[in-house]
This record gives sequence, structure tokens and C-alpha cells, in this order.
Amino acid sequence: MGGALALGGMTERAMPGAAAVLAQPANMAAVAPAMAPAAPTMRLLTQSQYANTIADIFGQDIVSKVRFAPVNRVSGLVAIGAAKAGLTPGVVDPLDATARMMAKQILDQKHRNLFVPCQPKAEAARDDACARSFLAQVGRRLYRRPMTQAELAAAVDMAGRAVKPTGDFYSGLAFSLAGMLVSPQFLFITETVTPDPANKAVAPLDGYARASRLSFLLWDAAPDEALLRAAAAGELAAPAGLRQQVTRMMASSRFERGLRAFFADLLVLEAFDTISKDGEIYPAFSNKVAQEAREQILRTVVDHLITRKGDYRDLFTTRRTFMSSDLGAIYQVPVNRGSQGWEPYEFAADDPRAGILTSVGFLAQHSHPGRSSPTKRGRALREILLCQNVPDPPPNVDFSAFNEPSANVMTARERLSVHSTVPTCRGCHALTDPIGLGLENFDGAGQFRRKDHAATIDASGAMNKQDFA
Repeated sequence: MGGALALGGMTERAMPGAAAVLAQPANMAAVAPAMAPAAPTMRLLTQSQYANTIADIFGQDIVSKVRFAPVNRVSGLVAIGAAKAGLTPGVVDPLDATARMMAKQILDQKHRNLFVPCQPKAEAARDDACARSFLAQVGRRLYRRPMTQAELAAAVDMAGRAVKPTGDFYSGLAFSLAGMLVSPQFLFITETVTPDPANKAVAPLDGYARASRLSFLLWDAAPDEALLRAAAAGELAAPAGLRQQVTRMMASSRFERGLRAFFADLLVLEAFDTISKDGEIYPAFSNKVAQEAREQILRTVVDHLITRKGDYRDLFTTRRTFMSSDLGAIYQVPVNRGSQGWEPYEFAADDPRAGILTSVGFLAQHSHPGRSSPTKRGRALREILLCQNVPDPPPNVDFSAFNEPSANVMTARERLSVHSTVPTCRGCHALTDPIGLGLENFDGAGQFRRKDHAATIDASGAMNKQDFA
């Protein structure tokens, strides 16, 4: 899920052309020997997966606003870190309140006929047959599999017992539905396997686990009814059946939502919720610019991969993007100041910007509030795109020589050379700085410049002992 392209027990981390591999399962056999098996997991829904699932099942007008606690990243991704996340009372209480509110709304007079496939014999009394019909139907979508007989019996009984104090059949249904919406079966994605008697060393995911992995990757939401039917029929275990479902899902408008969620996670775009810049140094940068910089990256990704059906790798060289009037000030390009929306924009062939690494979104995020940071940018390249780990600096590092450059130490390159003389710093800075210095023509807000403190910037660098200009 998320950064892991993991179907049928195989994982590939942030692979170029991921959708193409899914659509061509035959290709998997060639790369499978080099892949580590993706073990079954139990992981918490992300906040967007929760909201999208509610919207897909019950409609966009059902309010599902709830804020999840932050999840620590594992292997660079929140979607993988969710396997180590839990629920504290401080998180469960708002979830419970939201579940009760949503259940009441779903079963109010305006909505109940859309979801309840039957009429109770009497609205003031329990009707287990009608309750069973509704709860089995909605439980299959919420739990991403058919409910067990024990689960269904307990839910029906809960609905029936709740009718007595309220005197309302639908209030009883709402009470039981609210319980399902805060149950572990819904909030946690629990993967199960089907052991192979002929090969005890292999335990493939069952059809419903495959359906969930596929749906949360491509749609950022739980499987729909068509995918659940394919899972029940065993179709996802066969290349032809998998290809058919992937093709169908990629043709859906929900695919854009999944693609946005994947790249927002991969590129750590939630950082824009808290990004700040020194207003005196970067007067053109604002909270609105920060959010539009985030949106610009996602619009570029969607346009390139979905609209133009381009190669993932070309995201790092494309000159096509989108521009708003506020971003135009940062990019120093002419934009219709009267426009309230987004306009397609293409940088000239000789422009220093190309690809998402020279976008304001990437450059401003991996900088300090008042200056650029080759170290932060180099670390981001290593960790986000090369899947490498750069250790945190030791707690006793003396930053004074770097933070307050003298008249003879003007540029970031010169200031960073201070770290090369400190043994505890030298190793990590050798990994990050030579790459990050290649982006020094962009300041801490992502604006292009040729000088730093009146000194001409040398933006040459090196990566893995290969020099570049």
C-alpha cells in the first residue's frame, strides 16, 4: 500500500511505471526474485482513506470530518508507518463522536431509503430480518469482506436492543452502525492469507486482502462492490483477472485521488501544513503560496501521468506545470493577475527550472525559514527518492560558524566546508551536500538567483563520485 506496490505477496518500493507493472502482471515474474516478500500486516487507515471510504460508501454529503493523530513514517512513508500506529483514547473519543453523528445522518429520513434495502414491519419495533439485510450489506463494504456470522449476529442484536429505549427502528440501526464505524474491523486493515498445502513456505494473500491492497493503492479508499465480487470469485489471483480490475480502476475518476495520495505521501507534502518563511527575507511567500506550491506539484503529477500518460521518470525533467497568480511572483514569470484559477505553463528550453525538484514546493520545503539548505535538499534526495537513510546530526554540533558567516565566508558552499573539518559531521555531509549544492541557484523560498551575499553561486556538485554542473 502507498509506497509499496504489494500484490500477491511481492513488494516494490516507489517503482517507475508502477501502474504499468500492475496492468501487466506478466512483468512481475521477471522482477520477483529480487523482491522481498510483503508480509501480511494490520495497519490503521490513514485519515484520507477513512474520509474517502465513507464518501464512496455513503456519499459526499455525509460529514466525516475527524482528525487522526500524526503517524510516524516508516521507510519514508506514512502508509507503511500506519502498520505501527495505534489508537489512543484521545483519538478514539472524536472517532466515536463522528461515528455517531454519521450513523444518525445516514439513517435520517433524507438518506435511509438510499441505504436500507427493506422496510421494517413496524418502525417502533425491532425487525431482525430487515436489520440483518442492511447491516450485512454495509458491513461488507466497511470491513472489506463479508461479516462473519458471529459479527453479523452481534450487530443485529445490538440494533434490536437499541430500539427499545428509543422506540425507533432506525435509531437502533444507527446505534449498531456507529459501533461498526469505530470497530477494529473497519479502522484497521487486517490482511489474511490462504496457506498453500503444496508449498508451506508460501502463504499468499487471500482475495479480500489483495482487493484492499489494490484499492488503497489506486483509489486511496476501500474496495468497491465490483472489486469485492472479483475477490470472492478468486479472480485477483489470476493475471487476467488482476489486469481487468486494474484497467477498470485506472479508468475511474478515483484513480486521480489515489495518485495524489501516493505522491503526497512519497514527497512528504503534509509538511506544507506547518511550513513558514521569514516575511522580511521572502515577502512574496505566504501561507497561500505554500498551499499552492503543494497543489502545483500534484497537478503536475496528475497531468503528466494521467492526462498525458507519460513516463514517471520524466517528472524530473518535464518543463510543463501549472501556475497561479500568487506562484507567478515566486517564479518571476508573467501570469494573468486577474485569474483566480490555474493556468498551464511551460518553462522555456533554456530556463534553469525543469521537473519537480526545481519546483517551489520541493525547494521551499527543504530549506530553512530564512535561507536555502543544501544539506536539507541533499538529504531529501537521498531519503525520498533514493530510499537511503541519512542519520540525524549529533546533539553537540557547533553551528555558529555556519549560521554567522564572516565577510570571507559568503556562500553556502563555503559555509558548509566548515563541517568537513569536523569528524562527526564529515560522513553525513559528504552524502547530502554535494547533491544539494546543485540546487543552490534557488533560495529558501524557491526563487531563482545567481548570487548569494553578493558572491556568485557555484551550483556544481557531485553524486556518488560523479561530478555534475
